[in-house]
Amino acid sequence: MTTASDHLDELQARLGYRFSQSALLQEALTHASVGGLRDNQRLEFLGDALLNACVALLLFRERPDWQEGHLSKLRGVLVRTESLYLWALDLAVDRALKTVRARRSPPMGHKPLADAIEALLAAIYLDALGSGRDGSAVVLQLVEARFLAAIREAKAESWTLLDPKTHLQETAARLGLPAPVYAPLAQTGPGHAPRFTVQVRVGEFTAKAEGASRKGAEGSAAQQLLQQIGNRPPV
Repeated sequence: MTTASDHLDELQARLGYRFSQSALLQEALTHASVGGLRDNQRLEFLGDALLNACVALLLFRERPDWQEGHLSKLRGVLVRTESLYLWALDLAVDRALKTVRARRSPPMGHKPLADAIEALLAAIYLDALGSGRDGSAVVLQLVEARFLAAIREAKAESWTLLDPKTHLQETAARLGLPAPVYAPLAQTGPGHAPRFTVQVRVGEFTAKAEGASRKGAEGSAAQQLLQQIGNRPPV
């Protein structure tokens, strides 16, 4: 039978980092909804800053030919909730989070798992400092292992495929069209696995799409609308 300790061991093995202070690991994996325990919100605050700094450093180092605008946009794509959520799944954070919950289960959607990644980075930083190591270097190594290949393979406009909502907004402005307006159409399915249908309108153009989250549905709808607009000349 798999135990809570087994899940924590698995997480540390996948991270390639073993904590000296187990309390920091427990704190990083305690969602605020648990109640009665020290949750991971303070660590999340620190981890967000560490993550953004590390990704910015990697982008600055690896893409000397890019201007600030492209650097900022790709950083936004790399550190977005969906990206961190996938990282959390690869590390099996979802299983580890379940082992440290108390009477109530934290929601296991995208954001709690993404927040846990940021909290883990902060916990690793503090744990490394506590054992006399360079915490910044340890965190940078982890972030580099996750994102270096994507940064090296990215093209200056790669972000447009991963952030279609921003791309649609900028495209509409460039073509002299109204700003995109999103409207929820429906929510179906059980509470633990909802499906959202959303419509987006830009002037005379409309598109709708479905997704597991409202944000995801909006992104899919934006991508469809971008295909409709195409290379329409400015009005």
